[in-house]
Amino acid sequence: MLMLHVQGWSVRRIARTLGRDPGTISRELHRNAPPVHQGYYRAHRAQERADARARQSHTYPRLRDGRLRGYVRRMLGRGWSPERIAGRWQRLGHGRISHEAIYQWIYAEARALIPCLPRRHRRRWPRGRRHTHRASHIPARVSVVARPQRVAARRQAGHWEVDTMTSRQSGAALLVAGERVTRFTRVQRLPARTAPAMQAALCRALGRLPRGLRRTLTYDNGSENTQHQAINARLGTRSYFCQPYHSWEKGMVEHLNGLIRRHFPKRTDFAKLRPREIRWVVRWLNGLPMKCLQYQTPAEAFRLRVALAC
Repeated sequence: MLMLHVQGWSVRRIARTLGRDPGTISRELHRNAPPVHQGYYRAHRAQERADARARQSHTYPRLRDGRLRGYVRRMLGRGWSPERIAGRWQRLGHGRISHEAIYQWIYAEARALIPCLPRRHRRRWPRGRRHTHRASHIPARVSVVARPQRVAARRQAGHWEVDTMTSRQSGAALLVAGERVTRFTRVQRLPARTAPAMQAALCRALGRLPRGLRRTLTYDNGSENTQHQAINARLGTRSYFCQPYHSWEKGMVEHLNGLIRRHFPKRTDFAKLRPREIRWVVRWLNGLPMKCLQYQTPAEAFRLRVALAC
């Protein structure tokens, strides 16, 4: 077409020769010609412009609602994930929005917000090696396999998963206890990762709850859990233990640990944390909308259970 056009052929003559509609030839000459010199058509430049239009044809602005953009910015600043933000936005009656749309908006138009995302690292780290385990050192240990089905099915409140968070910077640790149905969280600081400290902190964390919200405790196989029988005697609970190195069997509290690590990263000296810092993180956790709770917060769901138990 370019050679015929340079030779001065008319649009209709070119169209007849190439077997195309004259309008197609005319649009091509006008659309892909340089903006300044409309009659100066070059094939390679026309192809570049066509490729650029093709790349842009499938992109369109995300989150056109200014209120929604402002809400996303505020909630990301509070540490909420895009999925929580989208679910809460819908629960508040403002309409439907996909969390994927929020991600796309952030990466395409608001890249300054990427550090606010829960998972902002592109690199995937390799999994650790497998372990073997020696004989249990926990007296009267009952495997999680023997736990009643209603606990695994989350049909009844009052069943807790318990874990400890440690730091290389000090001997202090954090006790994290999460209720399996409501995801309600309690956090206590341990002066040391020892069984007596664990017993005192766990009884302090759960001791004032209604009896119906203290049923079972699921632990890992750490030595700090060896006094679980004394804890059961004080709280009226029963103990179950994960299989060795099967941390996913108490995956809910492991997820809570990951959320807490966003505020207290590894190498944090837990001995230097102020009580109000820990209380703030607990309030933040219990105020997060949860997808599994239909975007209620753990605090809202737990208050309802407390009212029913009283």
